[in-house]
Amino acid sequence: MKTEATETTRAIMESILAVPRGRAASYGYIARAAGLPGGARQVVRVLHSMSEKYSLPWHRVIRSDGFIALDSCSGGDLQAALLRAEGVEVSEQGWVDLEKYGPTT
Repeated sequence: MKTEATETTRAIMESILAVPRGRAASYGYIARAAGLPGGARQVVRVLHSMSEKYSLPWHRVIRSDGFIALDSCSGGDLQAALLRAEGVEVSEQGWVDLEKYGPTT
């Protein structure tokens, strides 16, 4: 059974899609941009369940401390590589300077 995305899910997806190439945003930032303060876990759920289906740029969403949340076995290395391919500097430890590469809005 297929279900349509809820209004909340659509708002989260639009916020994720709004993060431009060469930038990164935190889960919390995405939640706030979607009108869901405190909704970072909802962002995680949307990314996990809908990234592939809707071609969401999942790799641009990281933790609020600038670190990639995924470990290397779960896709963290791929996420770092995708960010680097867009020109984002990622440390060997998987950290991104959100002051430099965070959203500009």
